[in-house]
Amino acid sequence: MIPIRDENPTRRVPFVNYTLIALNVLVFLWQVSLGPSGEQTLYWMALIPRNVTSGLDLGDVRALFTSMFMHAGLMHLLGNMLYLWIFGDNVEDALGHARYLFFYLAGGAAASLTHVLLYPTSTVPTVGASGAIAATLGAYLFLFPHRRVVTIIPFGFFIQVARIPAAIVLGIWFLFQLWEGALALGMAALGGVAFWAHIGGFVFGAVFGPLLRRPEPPVIYLDGWSKW
Repeated sequence: MIPIRDENPTRRVPFVNYTLIALNVLVFLWQVSLGPSGEQTLYWMALIPRNVTSGLDLGDVRALFTSMFMHAGLMHLLGNMLYLWIFGDNVEDALGHARYLFFYLAGGAAASLTHVLLYPTSTVPTVGASGAIAATLGAYLFLFPHRRVVTIIPFGFFIQVARIPAAIVLGIWFLFQLWEGALALGMAALGGVAFWAHIGGFVFGAVFGPLLRRPEPPVIYLDGWSKW
């Protein structure tokens, strides 16, 4: 299933979400501009689990955050930004701008640390916004479970477009991560998708997203006034 948009309008302009998308795109363009000679710089910005477990320093703390703005290729970037575009604006609307930024960065760090915990000796560089975006998906699932998501469902040569509740779309996404994560245990040295980072980020978002939701001001009606 490929989500293309949700039916969940926002009340405020999600400028933090727009900025995060722009930063990811700009960092990717910068990566491409470096060419082969920039490999050492990319290693410096990526998260390497072995570096963290062998003795955490400021460089490793920095990599927890710089790695979440890097991507391994164009399709990696486009897939991540599609999900962030669809689901991030509503989570920002529910949490507020400052809380959403904190939540996004903390979710990405939690996702990276989950990956480190599962693969402490891996020397494979890890990059991508997937963990932070997974936290956003976890929050969306519990904040807006009944909102409809317009989704493309391929059936061989046929394509069906359906309006599916977010609980189903994101629930299936999470189950797929669990399945692939179980199959990938012990294979981190080979590289590939960091499924357990997705799982860790999603669980973080599911727990802390609703807790960080900004309380809505009460509606007060005065006797004798018309109620619009």
